[in-house]
Amino acid sequence: MEKPAAEVIKGEGWGRFPDDLEYHSGFGNHFESEAIAGALPRGQNSPLICPFGLYAEQISGTSFTSPRKLNQRSWFYRIKPSVTHEPFWPREPSHKKLVSEFDGSNTVANPTQLRWKPVDIPDSPTDFIDGLYTLCGAGSSFLRHGFAIHMYTANKSMDNCAFCNADGDFLVVPQQGRLWITTECGRLQVSPGEIVVLPQGFRFVVDLPDGPSRGYVAEVFGTHFQLPDLGPIGANGLAASRDFLAPTAWFEDCPRPGFTIIQKFGGELFNARQDFSPFNVVAWHGNYVPYKYDLSKFCPYNTVLIDHGDPSINTVLTAPTDKLGVALLDFVIFPPRWLVAEHTFRPPYYHRNCMSEFMGLIYGGYEAKADGFLPGGASLHSCMTPHGPDTKTYEATVARGNEAGPHKITDTMAFMFESCLMPRTCPWALDSHFRDLDYYRCWIGLKSHFSHDKTDVKSNDLQNGNKSGCFEH
Repeated sequence: MEKPAAEVIKGEGWGRFPDDLEYHSGFGNHFESEAIAGALPRGQNSPLICPFGLYAEQISGTSFTSPRKLNQRSWFYRIKPSVTHEPFWPREPSHKKLVSEFDGSNTVANPTQLRWKPVDIPDSPTDFIDGLYTLCGAGSSFLRHGFAIHMYTANKSMDNCAFCNADGDFLVVPQQGRLWITTECGRLQVSPGEIVVLPQGFRFVVDLPDGPSRGYVAEVFGTHFQLPDLGPIGANGLAASRDFLAPTAWFEDCPRPGFTIIQKFGGELFNARQDFSPFNVVAWHGNYVPYKYDLSKFCPYNTVLIDHGDPSINTVLTAPTDKLGVALLDFVIFPPRWLVAEHTFRPPYYHRNCMSEFMGLIYGGYEAKADGFLPGGASLHSCMTPHGPDTKTYEATVARGNEAGPHKITDTMAFMFESCLMPRTCPWALDSHFRDLDYYRCWIGLKSHFSHDKTDVKSNDLQNGNKSGCFEH
């Protein structure tokens, strides 16, 4: 257990974060955390009277009877239980751009290669909730299977309210502006270049210390993210368990008149009022917790002789399905790394994939796109839709020839959300003036370089009556 917090902040908002926040280290660990020493009961989870008169409350991220190695739950010891609120009612005005049920009534099937330019930060006051909007997804939160991909643009902190997502887990990728996130387990500072996972059911607040902010969110229904198996890589590499950080206990004990819990349920938002802060957890223990990860700590792998490796080699987290090796959603990154393959087309290969690929760019450029794919932008290549390097990238790579020496890709961080499900796209994403309608043109310049002696083929074609000008062989 970490040392007790030196100070309990009472009556002060959560918008002021210290520079030296302490964290627990490890992925999937069972943690213990106390803001006041002795607040955790010993020997049992729910004694008749908890220390300091606290209430015991469990949050379950999996069913009670899930296998022990997969079971996720935590116990909170809080000043008042979370049930102490007024009834939920639909939030007004309703949020028109959040989707968790993907069908023909609200989204569109579109196999076209799609790309979006970075969306502007709004001028009017907009917090994380109001700035969150869905781009695409598949499946259903009600049926507990599927995913959604959102983006957010915001310029103000959440005020006297907290957000709770009953539909699934959020994986948040900030692209511009730090996020100060207060959760029931404690506080997390998340900067661009880091990610944070906010599990289903946790109440949290997002403050924006840098003002204008933008980023990406992947949401999974019915499962949780886990580390990928390493297989023949061995015991080490990719994202190390020790580099994942969970918050330490922090609480506030002060009245919050008119405080609102905003709950996302089936893609719709509902409000419930209470008169106290939900961040009143004095101590907790368990393995169901929010956590963050610094992408710069990732240990990438790459080919050292020939050919371009499959992108799955750089999977940070995966949300599995029941089918072995098939992900509901993988989170893959393309970090700085050396390219050394000989006699090889080093950028990503041209591809049609049974999986669907959504890409984003946190900073820098992306090796397969010479221009047009910008930080804060996005692209979607759906199931079996062709994609690959643009014309400029192909020509520049071939021009360097087979004698190109080792080259280090620097100052970049691109990522991919990859899913086995076929996404449907939201109409506002297709109609957005930030959509790059000329995206397809980046491949139109690819020319045929096919070269061979056509004399014999042409003679045979003419003998067979082929006068079309197309050569058959």
